[in-house]
Amino acid sequence: MKKVIVYIGLFIGLFFCIGIFCYIRYINSSNHQTKKYIQSLKSKINYYIPTYQQRYIDYKQKHWNLSDEDVVTYVNLNLDKNFYTNTFPSPYQNTKYILINKFYYVDKKYVPNHLKIIKNCTKGNIYLVEEALTHFEQMCKDIKKENLNIRAISAYRDYNYQLNLYNRYLVNDTKENVDTYSARPGYSEHQSGLTVDIDNLVTDFNDFESTDEFLWMQKNAYKYGFILRYPKDKENITGYMYESWHYRYVGKKVATYIKKHNITFDEYYARFLNTMVNYS
Repeated sequence: MKKVIVYIGLFIGLFFCIGIFCYIRYINSSNHQTKKYIQSLKSKINYYIPTYQQRYIDYKQKHWNLSDEDVVTYVNLNLDKNFYTNTFPSPYQNTKYILINKFYYVDKKYVPNHLKIIKNCTKGNIYLVEEALTHFEQMCKDIKKENLNIRAISAYRDYNYQLNLYNRYLVNDTKENVDTYSARPGYSEHQSGLTVDIDNLVTDFNDFESTDEFLWMQKNAYKYGFILRYPKDKENITGYMYESWHYRYVGKKVATYIKKHNITFDEYYARFLNTMVNYS
């Protein structure tokens, strides 16, 4: 009987040792694989941010279906966090590279430099930053050559305007829903003075996608430095529902790249602009 107990004890001890050995091998193998993964990211992705290393690893473990490029891009955009958390003052203020979204905000007192009133192709007293205005009015002039029309129905909005707009939506809808189609004050691109909502003078702006003017914009807006800011199937990145009427001025070079690669301005920012800013 004693021998049986001894054998059982030895067996348990041996089993325990084997378990510990396998666990150590697993940990070492896992660490080795992690190191290889990080080295791979560093070598092939030039917008890799070293201080985000653990965040890349954690995000990849949750989203194995994403490419490494997308993992780094999304983490650079803070998409591993909930919207309106981990927020920062928006860099590149008073430039066409400014990103205002659910992670980057501007102060309530922020007013962009060089705001000018739109004199042509407008519904009323609407302002854009001068550089964006110049290209918008040229675009408006050129589209008329095709017997088509666009006009600005909204552009620059100050903080208080957006606050009142957002609160009006909340009267009849939940915050969760409102956040999909309206920016919180301080987080609206309209405050940059680089964004313009348009219609074709006839069709309601909500149905702009059904117009010939929309088709023209899809083909030509980038030539004037404008992009469709909230495109279809990018809601998980932008945080907003598709808006066929909402255009953002980013300059011809950036707009051409975005058009060619079918990405959002958020993704462009994560790959070419965010790496120049230290958030550590």
